[in-house]
Amino acid sequence: MRYSEQFMERVECSFAAFCKVVLRNAAISAYRDLGRKQKREVSLDYLMSETSFEPFITDNYFEQYDKPTIFVVKGQEIIIASERLADALLKLPEQRRTVLLMYFFLGYTDTEVGNEYGRSRSTANYWKHAALKQLRKEWLKSEHEEQEADTL
Repeated sequence: MRYSEQFMERVECSFAAFCKVVLRNAAISAYRDLGRKQKREVSLDYLMSETSFEPFITDNYFEQYDKPTIFVVKGQEIIIASERLADALLKLPEQRRTVLLMYFFLGYTDTEVGNEYGRSRSTANYWKHAALKQLRKEWLKSEHEEQEADTL
């Protein structure tokens, strides 16, 4: 089916008019949003001139690294920067803590951990999973205690 040239021209003009209306409305919305934003915002220069002190902020991200906990396993020092993790590890029995530290920080395999204790690989694997389970419990308990302390 062939459309006449006049009809095609009319369609193009209608589409061009539609596009112009859409762009105009989008520009009006953007201009209106910018105006609203400018009404709420205050210039930093204005704030600086109104205060008698130099504003600053202290980043407390590195505060957690001020008190690292050191564990000694097989003559090697393992430094735990997270106080919460160190507390959870300290609540574990010595053997479970040692197994976890050997596995995750010293890179021992289940077989090597089993050989250290004169046990099989599967026993060392069981110890590791039991220690992780207990560590998870201690971690969640400390998280719950922190939340309670924050609400008080």
